[in-house]
Amino acid sequence: MVRDVHDSAVPPFSGAPEPERFHLGPSQEEALARLDWLVGEGQRCGLVVAEAGMGKSHLVATAARRLGGLAAEVTVLSLAGLAEGEWLELLLDRIPLDTASRAEPLGAWLKLENRLRENTLLGRPTVLFFDDIDRGPSDAQEGVARLATAAEPRFGTTLVVATARPAGLAAVPEAIRRRAVVRIELPAWSEDAVAAFLAAGLARVGRPADVFAPAAVATIQRFAAGVPDVIGKLAHLALAAADAEGLERIDAAMIEEVWRELAPDSFTAEVPARSGERQRFRPVRRLWG
Repeated sequence: MVRDVHDSAVPPFSGAPEPERFHLGPSQEEALARLDWLVGEGQRCGLVVAEAGMGKSHLVATAARRLGGLAAEVTVLSLAGLAEGEWLELLLDRIPLDTASRAEPLGAWLKLENRLRENTLLGRPTVLFFDDIDRGPSDAQEGVARLATAAEPRFGTTLVVATARPAGLAAVPEAIRRRAVVRIELPAWSEDAVAAFLAAGLARVGRPADVFAPAAVATIQRFAAGVPDVIGKLAHLALAAADAEGLERIDAAMIEEVWRELAPDSFTAEVPARSGERQRFRPVRRLWG
């Protein structure tokens, strides 16, 4: 496995939405600050908009832990791929109801309302994150819109935050788009943001910050089009290839060769093979498997 060649059992670059791996760049810091503001001001709805791979799930996971530490009750539910009629029970499964409340012979919606009323009476904010609302079933979208727009006092301390892709905004209920006080967008990373991400990941596992040469950083940013998920994968494989070859420095040529070997459909650029040039590094796929 790739991680065997690293100094740490934990790879420095990972796509897993784990809060401790969240890179707090300028746009991510601004997004978290806006979410903090929504809770602090008692707002009812927010909307996070970003392309696939831009870190919506990472942001949600980090915000959930951060807001939970501020005494809010936070629940996260991804709506992508759910069937009609599933979302409410799944949401209740994630809410920390006590045994007696969970066993009450009440409908799922009434149980949810009772919990929201209880939190309101205790002065405890409730934050409900609905990831990929644009890919959710219609009953879930309607239910989330109801939570975000209901005027009853029991919803008074409830904040609904939905995430969506720009292309899917038309599928987001108009009530949510209209009610969202803040629209949070996650832009593509600049070269400086990529450099900071790579340096943070390397520092986390005790490796030198200059493993990637400046030209390699620029090449990663260009090939990945600033998409964090792609940047992490490309950096991970480049580092694995360098470790396998015993190299201490990664240059732009190595990034190009790793890119050529990897060639996933989701990547946004291609590098033509150089005629007559011998490959310098062993195939990355052998390192991956």
